[in-house]
Amino acid sequence: MTGPVIAIDGPAGSGKSTVAAALARRLGIPHVDTGAYYRAATLAVLRKGADTTSGVDVLAALEGVHIARRAGRTLLDGEDVERQIRADQVTAAVSAVAAHPNVRRRLVPLQRAEAEDGAVVEGRDAASVIVPDAELKVWLTAPPAVRAARRAAQQGHADAAVIERVTTQLLARDDADSPNTFLDADAVVIDTADLTVDAVVTRIVDLVRVA
Repeated sequence: MTGPVIAIDGPAGSGKSTVAAALARRLGIPHVDTGAYYRAATLAVLRKGADTTSGVDVLAALEGVHIARRAGRTLLDGEDVERQIRADQVTAAVSAVAAHPNVRRRLVPLQRAEAEDGAVVEGRDAASVIVPDAELKVWLTAPPAVRAARRAAQQGHADAAVIERVTTQLLARDDADSPNTFLDADAVVIDTADLTVDAVVTRIVDLVRVA
């Protein structure tokens, strides 16, 4: 039995991952973290010492590399790398790797295959590129300072200096990812700044019922 396909897009720190995972649990369907594929590819490239800014070098480094997602975990050539792909070094390099069109063309079919029987698909271009025929498209957003405060809290810090530093990092990430970040025309925009995760999930569930 297949379920609905729901696309959750938005910038870093807007709540995509947390909301998508909670929504998938609520609906009993898979959560497709498209960013995990790019992070795994980035980890593979870094491990081989390739130049992340060179499309030729990146593709050469990914030759023969197998990336998969199983039960919410990311596998790189069969190795569970879920923890490693969240490391700062990968975070700093993933925008450069994901910017190469050939990398995206290679990974999109894998992402689509994971969602073919229904899923909550999370990313920056989920609605426009990965699952353009999704029954529901949602764009999550929040002011940069709010997004930065969330990231700082995740790292165990909440002081003003850390939040200011993280805000700068997020804005730089937004700029780097902008060529592959799309607000689809028929997406429902939800500002998560003053909403709990449960409130956002409930709102999306209500939208699914309407759709």
